[in-house]
Amino acid sequence: MSLGGGGIQACCLSSICRNMARLVECVPNFSEGRNKEVIDAISATISSTPGCSLLDVDPGASTNRTVYTFVGSPEAVVEGALNAAQRAFSLIDMSKHSGEHPRTGALDVCPFIPVQNVSMEDCVGCANRFGQRLAARLQVPVYLYGEAARMETRRSLPSVRAGEYEALPEKLKRDEWAPDFGPAVFVPSWGATVTGARKFLIAYNVNLISTKEQAHRVALDIREQGRGKDQPGLLKKVQGMGWYLDEANIAQVSTNILDFELTPLHSVYEEICRDAEELKLPVVGSQIVGLIPLKAVLDSADFYINRDRLFVVEEEHKVRLVISKLGLDSLGPFNSKERIIEYMVGSQEEGQLVSLSLRQFVHSVGARTAAPGGGSVSAAIAALGAALAAMVGQMTYGKRQFENLDGMMRTLIPPFHRAMDELLLMVDTDSSAFNSYMAALKMPKNTAEEVKRREAAMQDGLKQAIGVPLALAERISVLWPSLKEMVVYGNISCKSDSQVAAKALETAVFGAYYNVMINLKDITDDAFKAATEKRASKLLQEAKDGVRAILDAADRRL
Repeated sequence: MSLGGGGIQACCLSSICRNMARLVECVPNFSEGRNKEVIDAISATISSTPGCSLLDVDPGASTNRTVYTFVGSPEAVVEGALNAAQRAFSLIDMSKHSGEHPRTGALDVCPFIPVQNVSMEDCVGCANRFGQRLAARLQVPVYLYGEAARMETRRSLPSVRAGEYEALPEKLKRDEWAPDFGPAVFVPSWGATVTGARKFLIAYNVNLISTKEQAHRVALDIREQGRGKDQPGLLKKVQGMGWYLDEANIAQVSTNILDFELTPLHSVYEEICRDAEELKLPVVGSQIVGLIPLKAVLDSADFYINRDRLFVVEEEHKVRLVISKLGLDSLGPFNSKERIIEYMVGSQEEGQLVSLSLRQFVHSVGARTAAPGGGSVSAAIAALGAALAAMVGQMTYGKRQFENLDGMMRTLIPPFHRAMDELLLMVDTDSSAFNSYMAALKMPKNTAEEVKRREAAMQDGLKQAIGVPLALAERISVLWPSLKEMVVYGNISCKSDSQVAAKALETAVFGAYYNVMINLKDITDDAFKAATEKRASKLLQEAKDGVRAILDAADRRL
C-alpha cells in the first residue's frame, strides 16, 4: 500500500465506487409481452426511480410476458419494483390475459438477487419489505418463495404457482394457501404476486424444429422434477417445459437454471442435444432470456476448450466461442456488452483507476494526493510484466518456425494471461485498502472503552492494508518458473521483452515489500508482525533469485 512519504498517516482518499457499492439485481416478470405502450411505460417507471439502472427489457409475444432486469442498492430496487407494480396495476388486466408461460398475476414474480457486497439475507429483507408494502399499497395477495419462503412447500416457484391464475379463486379460500402478505382475496385484474430471494437464475431456451409436445417430452427428461417422484429428470436445479414460439415458428425447451455452478449452461444444452438426437429432432441454436453472469459463459467456454482441445485465452474470444457453440444468436443478435451482467453494471470499471487512459493514470499518480501511490504503481507494473510474458508466448505460438513449441506455449501462455488480469485488479484494490482503517480513525474516543474499540479497528484496518501488497507479491511468486521457461524457449527475437518482463515483476515485488514494511511498523501484534516480515522478506529474495536466473538464461541465448 503506497502512502507517499507519510507512512500510515497519509490518508487514502481515492474513489472506491464499484469496490464498495452495494448492488442487488431485481428481475420482475410482468404478464404483458405484446402491448409496447404498456411495456415502455413500466420501463420508464423503473428507469426514473432514483438509484435504479435498467439493464434489460425482454418481451415475448407468445409467452405474453416481459422480463425486466435492473440493479441498484437494496433500498433503491425495492422502490423501483414498487413503482413498477403501481404503474402496472392500472395497465394490465389479468382477466383478459393468455400466454404460453405459466403465470399467477400481473406482476407474476419479483425475485431479488445478490450481485455485489450484499448477502442473501439482505435480499430476503428486500423481498419481505417489497411484499409487505406491495400488499398494503394495492391490497393484493403476495407470496414468498425461494430463500425468503416461510414454509418448505413454498420454496419452489412452480409449487407456489400451481394451477396458475385460474386456480387462485379456490386456492385463496384454503388456509394452507393464505398469502404471506395482503388479503386472501381474489383480485381479478391482478391475481397474485410471488416475491423472494434466490441465486442468479439463467432463463435459457433451446430451439427445436419440432412440435410443442416433442419439446415438452425432452423437457420432462432433463428437468430435475422429471415426470414425477418415481421418474426424476437428469439435471439438478433445472426447471423445464416445452412450448411453441409462433413468431419464430419453432418449438423450445424452456429452462430455468437455478444454480449454474451445479448444472452449467453447456450441460443443459448438451443434454437436450442428446435427447433430441434420439428423437431425430434438429436443434437450431438457443436463447438467453434477460442477462447472464460472465462466469456462466466462461465456464462453458472452458468446457468446450477442454473437450475440443482448443487454445483460447482472450476473454472476448471465449465469449464468442460460447455464442457460436450454443447458437445464442439464432433468434437475434447476442450482444455480449448488453447481455452479460458484469459488462452492464456501470461498464464494470467505471470510476476505477484501471479505466483511465495511461496519460490520466500517470497524472493521477503525479497529483498532490496520497493515492494512487507506490502500491497501485507496483500492481500496474506487475500487470505489464505479466502481459509482456504473455506477448512473448503469443509471438512464439502458431509460427511455422516454432511449431514444435506449440504444445509448450499452450501451457505457458495462460498463467501469464490470467495473472495480468488479476494483477490489474490490484491497482484499485490497493488504493481502496485503507478504507476500513480510515473508518476506524473516525470512531469516537471519548471513553476508555471507545478508545479500546477504535484501536482494535485500526489494527484490523492496517492488517487489511498490509494484505494487499503481500497478496501481490504472492501472486507474482508463482510466475518465476514459467517465465524462465519462456525465456529459454520463447521467440529469440523477443528476448528483450522477456528481460523487461522479469525486471518489471521484480520491481513490483520490491514495491510490495516496501509497502508491507512501512505499514507493519505500526502493528502491535508481535506474532503477526514477525510472521509477515518473514514472509515478505522470503518473497523478495525469491524475486531476486528468480530474476537472476532468468536474466542469466537470457544472456546464454544468442
